[in-house]
Amino acid sequence: MVDTTPLIRAVDHFADRLRAAPQSRLQRSGAAEALGLARELARRAQLREEPGREPREMPDAGMFAAADQVTVAGRDLALVLGSAAEVDEAVVLVEEARQRAGV
Repeated sequence: MVDTTPLIRAVDHFADRLRAAPQSRLQRSGAAEALGLARELARRAQLREEPGREPREMPDAGMFAAADQVTVAGRDLALVLGSAAEVDEAVVLVEEARQRAGV
């Protein structure tokens, strides 16, 4: 079993930063970046769980739900990752999204 702790920590940190961000930051870029990340993490998890099936797109639940969407998608992905390299790749995605979001 692969250790997904680095991914869980990165996802939790990003989500915490989003929850602490002012509404203006979320409106500028934070929520959109978070939703984009959540959709990508969910897509990757679905491809591993159901190979050959078209992934469903995570809906936009609004800027105040973005942190929760990142958390859920990140934890779903953590459950299905099979190698340390995949964990590292996912952590990079989270960190890059956090930086682009400015939080």
